Amino acid sequence: MEHASPAAYVVLPLLSAIIVALIFRARAGAFIFIRKIPGIEAMEEAVGRATEMGRPILFSVGLGGIDIITLQAIEVVGHVGRAAARFRNRVIVPLVDPLAIPVVEEVLREAYSSQGAQEAFRSEDVRFLSGEQFAYAAGVVGIMNREQVATSFYFGSFAAEALILAETGQSVGAVQIAGTPSALQVPFFITTCDYTIIGEEYYATTAYLGRDATLMGSVVGQDFGKILLFAVMLLGVLAASVLGPEAQWFAEYVGLWATGGGG
Repeated sequence: MEHASPAAYVVLPLLSAIIVALIFRARAGAFIFIRKIPGIEAMEEAVGRATEMGRPILFSVGLGGIDIITLQAIEVVGHVGRAAARFRNRVIVPLVDPLAIPVVEEVLREAYSSQGAQEAFRSEDVRFLSGEQFAYAAGVVGIMNREQVATSFYFGSFAAEALILAETGQSVGAVQIAGTPSALQVPFFITTCDYTIIGEEYYATTAYLGRDATLMGSVVGQDFGKILLFAVMLLGVLAASVLGPEAQWFAEYVGLWATGGGG
């Protein structure tokens, strides 16, 4: 806030108030609507298909370390693990960061235990492959072909290896669901995967799966904030278009107000 314009001191408290109000509303038991995301809706079906075929599930959390993107992916690992545990199926999680091994192992162990399927959990299915990008990709490709996985999930940070993984999944006939906040990799996943969770939908996945009141209220509150900012910017554009050069200063100020920018 050191270099923020006066408008930022209005925008941030207003947006914060909207988010907090929606969180309290959700905690009070009010109905909070979040539209259906096809990729998330298809997860249970994808896990069931793998079980019917008698083949395991692969879940890649990408190249990230222990950061917010990977932690979000690990949360989804837990959801997939619970679904797989109900059918006593395996979830293979290849990792690029050894620090993630105990975290993923614990999440999966708890997922299987919660479904009364402790005996179905195999710690060797959580595997460190390599810290190098394409060595990791080669290892995942090898697992896909050896295990003939029926379902592949790709959630996390991905780079050039994304297309290699997804094309291999296609070649073995796997149902594939991907999610990443990286705009550069989304086109490759859209082309090769059955479902792709795009951009901000990635961060809403935890709220959608867990239906936690705080998370759902936060997601909806942020959406309302975006609508408000868009309306303010649209007002500036219309003012400049209708009133002409005389309103240019107003449009510029409104634009700064909406983005919270300034010198």
